[in-house]
Amino acid sequence: MAVSALTGFSVVSLLSLGYLSWDLMSPNQVENESVPNFRDRSPVPHPPHIIFIMTDDQGFNDIGYHGSDIQTPTLDKLAAEGVKLENYYIQPICTPSRSQLITGRYQIHTGLQHSIIRPRQPNCLPFDQVTLPQRLQEAGYSTHMVGKWHLGFYKKECLPTRRGFDSYFGSLTGSVDYYTYKSCDGPGMCGFDLHEGETVAWGQGGKYSTHLYTQRVRKILAAHDPQAQPLFIYLSFQAVHTPLQSPREYIYPYRGLGNVARRKYAAMVSAVDEAVRNVTYALRKYGYYQNSVIIFSTDNGGQPFSGGSNWPLRGRKGTYWEGGVRGLGFVHSPLLRRKRRVSKALVHITDWYPTLVGLAGGNASQTEGLDGYDMWGAISEEKESPRLEILHNIDPLYNPARSGSLQSGYGIWNTAIQASIRAGDWKLLTGDPGYGDWTPPQMLPGFPGGWWNLERHLEPQKSVWLFNISGDPYERYDLAEQRPDVVKELLARLVFYNRTSVPVRYPSEDPRGDPDLNEGAWGPWVGDEEEDHWNGVYHKKTKDRKKYKLSKTKSFFRRLNTRIMSNRI
Repeated sequence: MAVSALTGFSVVSLLSLGYLSWDLMSPNQVENESVPNFRDRSPVPHPPHIIFIMTDDQGFNDIGYHGSDIQTPTLDKLAAEGVKLENYYIQPICTPSRSQLITGRYQIHTGLQHSIIRPRQPNCLPFDQVTLPQRLQEAGYSTHMVGKWHLGFYKKECLPTRRGFDSYFGSLTGSVDYYTYKSCDGPGMCGFDLHEGETVAWGQGGKYSTHLYTQRVRKILAAHDPQAQPLFIYLSFQAVHTPLQSPREYIYPYRGLGNVARRKYAAMVSAVDEAVRNVTYALRKYGYYQNSVIIFSTDNGGQPFSGGSNWPLRGRKGTYWEGGVRGLGFVHSPLLRRKRRVSKALVHITDWYPTLVGLAGGNASQTEGLDGYDMWGAISEEKESPRLEILHNIDPLYNPARSGSLQSGYGIWNTAIQASIRAGDWKLLTGDPGYGDWTPPQMLPGFPGGWWNLERHLEPQKSVWLFNISGDPYERYDLAEQRPDVVKELLARLVFYNRTSVPVRYPSEDPRGDPDLNEGAWGPWVGDEEEDHWNGVYHKKTKDRKKYKLSKTKSFFRRLNTRIMSNRI
């Protein structure tokens, strides 16, 4: 499956895409960078420099080339000159997508199949996993990560610099203030979260994170010799995750948007677009571009309540409808054999692991148990995709569907369990997939009136759905009753995958993780010599369903109303 590291290198010197209009640099990001004389050296062929850019919570309809009301000229141009991935899948929430990128495995094979890693949970990416950056280090790469980690940090062994990155600068938790880098895990449980390597980066806050992270990437590029060693940079933007914050100059172009959350969200996307422009400018300036591969990916679907839009897809972040798991993605590189096209090849986020290891000249087959496939042939040369199916997930801890049962699963599968799988044209969902609304842009200008104007789609007493995604990408025509034969086949595939799953790692929160016990900052609190004690699958405490549901609903409305009010400009 590995692609030779020299694929396409014989024509590198003949490939030239011409400069984009990168000249107008943001005053927030321009630095007085010295330019080493790297470009005057004789080029030495080596594997390509890899820049992987990930955005957080950017919806399917939040990019210009999908007809969005948000302006993304840089992303549009990079995608147009490269390969747009229009059959690309990710996970519905943060931690699972990141874990699958870094390990090349479905989360049922890492124990991270339930929810996210909370800041005070003694949990992280399993130590027995050989990560993507570790494989790239073995192939001779200099590896760097900038931005959001969200793969656990209770021990120093969990930190990015212990999992394959030569350097790290960013935040360890799932959400921080874009200026102060304050991160809260509930009322009164707040701490500073900006880290340089394995130490707290006190004194480096105050600058908008999208600009700060871009500035760090530019420094890495300026200091490295592109002819001496291949470079891997994983730029994991915090944007456009809540809180909705951006410099005012980015909000002004969207002053006509009536939805306040959408207005601020659009400004954040524009800041990211400018940041990608500046990173690409630096790749050209310092001599990397002609031998580089730029990959752009979101981590999950957008959240309409926070300004995002997945229209016309169904669902949102946190759900297994297409709006939660179908991602934005493209590849831009002079090394692409067939570019300026749209790829319909089935691609999953786990595929980047073997694909990039292959590009690096490594052998992905040395890593046993990968769920990803080497997709470079399908992406670069328009070859047939080796991937035929995707296990979106099996989560045994998610609230079981009341109407689900082994009987409704034809005696094959308990349909109360939240699970989803895509095989060829077909997609099956069981259990509770999450809110299944279709939310047009600008549908939520206020609260509560606008919320009830959504196209509600409530299906009580149902726990199995089947869609022909190729013919019905918006999941409007459930074919479960018409095609029981397909349902049974896909239920059997769930059984197959479930037999290979490992116990869920979802431990209770540890009070020692309180940042107040760590000088006011989030960071490791367990010694590396301290043993972990796992009791198999973690089971949630049962509660009175009616009381729990009522309190949960009240809490939801309270949080939603508070968030909308706080987003007012």
